[in-house]
Amino acid sequence: MVYNFSLNPYGTQVKACELRAGGAVARVLSWGATVQDYRVAGIDHSLILGGETIDSYFDQMHYFGAVVGPVANRIAGGRMQINGQSFDLDKNENGQTTLHSGCAGFSDRNWSLSQVSDNACELTLEHPDGLGGFPGNIRATVIYRLTASGALEVEISGQADADIFFSPAFHGYWNLSGGNDLSDHLLTVPADTYLPVDAEQIPIGQAVPVDGTAFDYRKPRHIGPVLDHNFCLGSSDTPLQTACRVEASGVVLDVQTDQPGVQIYNGCHIDTAPFNGHLGKPYGPCAGLAIEPQFWPDTPNQPSFPSSLLRAGERFISRSRFEISDLR
Repeated sequence: MVYNFSLNPYGTQVKACELRAGGAVARVLSWGATVQDYRVAGIDHSLILGGETIDSYFDQMHYFGAVVGPVANRIAGGRMQINGQSFDLDKNENGQTTLHSGCAGFSDRNWSLSQVSDNACELTLEHPDGLGGFPGNIRATVIYRLTASGALEVEISGQADADIFFSPAFHGYWNLSGGNDLSDHLLTVPADTYLPVDAEQIPIGQAVPVDGTAFDYRKPRHIGPVLDHNFCLGSSDTPLQTACRVEASGVVLDVQTDQPGVQIYNGCHIDTAPFNGHLGKPYGPCAGLAIEPQFWPDTPNQPSFPSSLLRAGERFISRSRFEISDLR
């Protein structure tokens, strides 16, 4: 089902659609290709944080449930080089770094709902050459799908007419218990290494072992006060590998992906006031856990990292799966 949701700041209609399968219901907005709401039978609240009005997505919630790109995460100094040519990007974070591709990124654009069925929808976006400083005319596509078990599958693809760095990601914030924060949540990340960062959240070198650090989540434990880091996932013989598991109040979220990393952020800076979330009040610090399967941060400036360089005419595709189990 597709319907008009609201107007965006440019006077264009934002569309919404509802997907249903396996006892799950997801609402997707064309603005930012955003999953606004995701519910599973037997659980009385949305498992993804979101706003009730479109205005919230132009302000405090502009990454909530959206697809960020063309390059997710941070690019140091707002600069990158491709084939020896330098590109200056929008430094939208403290005037120092480019976060989620700047103010003209995928999350701040109105996508087209090109195909919709009962359990899936496809959204497309044309990102013109030079927008936000990024080269190439890019055509991006996102497919959201609910499986027969109610799992949410996210497929992101793209192609350009120039060589580009391309590593978009789904940026959902999760809360399994419906509480005010994540204090009752346990996190497991089966990664042996992670990326330390500097004060601007830019990786400062090679991946290091999690063993003996505050970032060892190989066994379930409570989410710490400092967490906005990339965990490095190993190679796998299967199409999707486990990125993390989250548990709270008998509800379990299992995340699988084909991407080389997963950025996990504890939401410590969330403050959506004056905009209300799904529970009728603003979200506060640590109201949700951002789980972002993606390439490692700052890959354009880190030649030793897995490369997200996409050659002209080649097609990028990533797949992730978010599955809820109700063990209560």
